[in-house]
Amino acid sequence: MLNNLIAKESKPLTGRITIPGDKSISHRAIIFGALATGETVVKKLLEGEDVLRTIAAFRAMGVDIERIEAGSYRIQGVGLDGLAEPNDVLDMGNSGTAMRLITGLLASQPFFSVISGDESLRGRPMGRVVNPLRKMGAKISGRNGGKLAPLVIEGQELIPLDYISPVASAQVKTAILLAGLNTAGETSVTEPALSRDHTERMLEAFGAQIQREGLKVTIDGWPDLVGQKIVVPGDISSAAFPMVAALLVPDSDIVIEGVGINPTRTGLLDLLIKMGGQIQQLNPREEGGEPVADLRVRHSQLKGITVPESVIPRAIDEFPVFFVAAALAEGKTVLEGADELRVKESDRISAMVEGLSKLGVALEELPDGVMINGLWERLAGGATVKSHTDHRIAMSLSVAGLVSKKPVKVLGCGNINTSFPGYADLMASLGADIEWSG
Repeated sequence: MLNNLIAKESKPLTGRITIPGDKSISHRAIIFGALATGETVVKKLLEGEDVLRTIAAFRAMGVDIERIEAGSYRIQGVGLDGLAEPNDVLDMGNSGTAMRLITGLLASQPFFSVISGDESLRGRPMGRVVNPLRKMGAKISGRNGGKLAPLVIEGQELIPLDYISPVASAQVKTAILLAGLNTAGETSVTEPALSRDHTERMLEAFGAQIQREGLKVTIDGWPDLVGQKIVVPGDISSAAFPMVAALLVPDSDIVIEGVGINPTRTGLLDLLIKMGGQIQQLNPREEGGEPVADLRVRHSQLKGITVPESVIPRAIDEFPVFFVAAALAEGKTVLEGADELRVKESDRISAMVEGLSKLGVALEELPDGVMINGLWERLAGGATVKSHTDHRIAMSLSVAGLVSKKPVKVLGCGNINTSFPGYADLMASLGADIEWSG
């Protein structure tokens, strides 16, 4: 099986592409479709491994989910109280989103369940979800006092919670709101900064009563959720890779069609434009309750910046490829306050510092970020770098290879399929010199 990527200095990237559906929205479409009454049809669903794990989990809990054709699924909802006890461990693979969201849902279900994942996921922090759920009365145990999976959940009748979250995290927020669905009364989450709001948007579309007051979100328990037709927009986190590549490869000019531009997710766009990136939003529209546009991206001479801390929650998943953009920018780029990057699929700060250093970039690892001295020219390349089995690290370092004097080999790229199946082929269709190897 081919598990590594080789990327070489690229000719100009040109053309129009459509990227896979948004992963965060795809997870939620399956979850809320299962909990609604009636039929939900989802189109342009991301068929990556993470989302397929969510589908498998709900099938294991008695939900009829039918694949109509590529990217299209029909869900026969069972209602808020219709899930059945799974007869085996729910294996979420590498998906932290699925693990945390479904844990919140299972906390209020009247049955026993166990949820786990692969080695990487079993090392990621779950206390940030488990602790507030326990304040609602949830009975959850696991390794290290419930801070690590596998998690054992004995579903309980919960009490509503007004939670002040120490972190801006859509996963934490959504887990608590999902627990609040089956809880009488109002459940609220207040965050220190705005996190992505796909959950609130989609719950409202399904019929839930959601109240917003500044950084506080409140849900009324036991709403009547009704099946919907959902069209999943293109994932801006996936669009980030061809976007940065087109900004960096000379004479490039591409259009990425149908990208979700939810303002809670556009931090990377704001940063790249601040650096001088030529990015236009064409044909803005709304699909499935989410703002969407086509993005035209042209080669640009970028300049280093200091990342405003307020932008970090809106760009947290895109920082690995942002580091690549900063490496080719003129001057210094500084990121601080992003310690969340250390508890993703890998320690993304250390992983990118290690990889980019091998490619000739001068940078300094900070406790909660990085300082990058941009080269404003091609990278040296000519190195073999590690993905640390992290899909975003793998794709980011392959983009770096497209602007390197010598080829770059990225090891352990199989996990790309968790979020961006067909990544290498799609990049190659634009003219990128990137291919799989043994």
